[in-house]
Amino acid sequence: MSLKSNSAKIFAKVVVSKQNLWAGKPIETQKGVFKSLINQAKKTKFGIDHNFASIKTYEDFKTQVPIRDYEELKPYVDEMVAGKKDILWPGKPLYFAKTSGTTSGAKYIPLTKASMPTHIKAARNAILNYINETGKTGFVDGKMIFLQGSPEMTEKNGIKLGRLSGIVAHYVPGYLQKNRLPSWRTNCIDDWETKVDAIVEETKDENMTVISGIPSWVQMYFEKLQKSTGKKVGDLFDNFELFIYGGVNYEPYRAKFEALIGRKVDSIELYPASEGFFAFQDSQFEKGMLLQLNSGIFYEFVKAEDFFNVNPQRITISEVEIGINYVMLVSTNAGLWAYNLGDTVQFVSTKPYRLIVSGRIKHFISAFGEHVIGKEVEQAMQVAMQKLDFTISEFTVAPKIETENNELPYHEWFVEFEKEPQQLQQLQKLLEDSMQKQNSYYLDLINGKVLQPLKIAVLKRDSFNQYMKSLGKLGGQNKLPRLSNDRKIAEALLSLQP
Repeated sequence: MSLKSNSAKIFAKVVVSKQNLWAGKPIETQKGVFKSLINQAKKTKFGIDHNFASIKTYEDFKTQVPIRDYEELKPYVDEMVAGKKDILWPGKPLYFAKTSGTTSGAKYIPLTKASMPTHIKAARNAILNYINETGKTGFVDGKMIFLQGSPEMTEKNGIKLGRLSGIVAHYVPGYLQKNRLPSWRTNCIDDWETKVDAIVEETKDENMTVISGIPSWVQMYFEKLQKSTGKKVGDLFDNFELFIYGGVNYEPYRAKFEALIGRKVDSIELYPASEGFFAFQDSQFEKGMLLQLNSGIFYEFVKAEDFFNVNPQRITISEVEIGINYVMLVSTNAGLWAYNLGDTVQFVSTKPYRLIVSGRIKHFISAFGEHVIGKEVEQAMQVAMQKLDFTISEFTVAPKIETENNELPYHEWFVEFEKEPQQLQQLQKLLEDSMQKQNSYYLDLINGKVLQPLKIAVLKRDSFNQYMKSLGKLGGQNKLPRLSNDRKIAEALLSLQP
């Protein structure tokens, strides 16, 4: 065993022991986080506006601080982007993680001196938990690759802007730098297909032991490796033993991955976001991810079924139940307060608190990390209808992951026309152009050759009514989801076609 492997085992034991202390007293830990957050932010503009000085209990907090999403928090964020300090959190942010917005363009999520280390520690601790539980350390002596966005950043009023994965690249610890791939130059390549080609060349002759990234991107890397070398990934990298992922559900990809690798490998699931690193898989033998209760984040939960009620009940972890679908709210040391991430989660354990990400509170497609929402597909269809002479009865959108003849995946639009356009290809192009303009994640996936442009499936008349009738939901206030993250509705509609 190398010195690095032995040191990793010792370090892992120490970290997990400390983790067990706060995980063993979760309620007390969250109360401490809550008190600290309120105390530190009470002199900020947000703290003054919401009378933080008078908040003594969680009940006070619920009374003073309403649930907000980004659009509702945006006036405060705009002041921070303009360079003002002490707005949501003391001082100025270190960075803004720039992400795709919904109704007002780009979102600027603050990362502060207090919050930034929690992102790094959680990613590190996920690996250390794996080492402590399995005793496997051989991979620490090999090469590790993290497929991520460019680490290059821009600047706005003295604050650096970038994608979260690119920002995090600046914080890779020194002891991993020699093991880390790709090179800095390759990581800065903008064009994703060119970048992956370069990564293949840099890694195909290396001793790769850990590979990390969003499954859809990693699948592309694996396919290019196989095409370049003629070998399965597991034969090319004899010591590859750990896949680390987050962002989308791995299960639809698992069979494909194992075919590309040629064998099974261990995996670790992460739950990172620009707003915080919320959870990671701490066990290979237990379901779910360990909620990070001691990372400067205070959690609240609202039952998903009640979320759109007036004044829905908000609860802390002390009241959550296993198997219930909750919308997760966070207040953080980056200055987010009762913030609605849009994610829904379900707890699978409360000793310790482990959860799974169950979806989004609103319908969406993110089979590849694209985060497409209903507003975007509706806007695309509306624009197309204004430009072309056609009318529709209904439409819905679903991802097509499994394709034939090595065809790239795509989004499939199921459309029932009242009056068909003269040229379906023209409609297809208009929809595609609109989606790429609205959603930067979708554009990246198209440019990166992870997705191909969307396709339209023309349905016979009355298909949607037949489908809703089969569910006993025809008429009234029942609505068909505009888009889905799976193929259930799609396959049901296809089964109705002649």
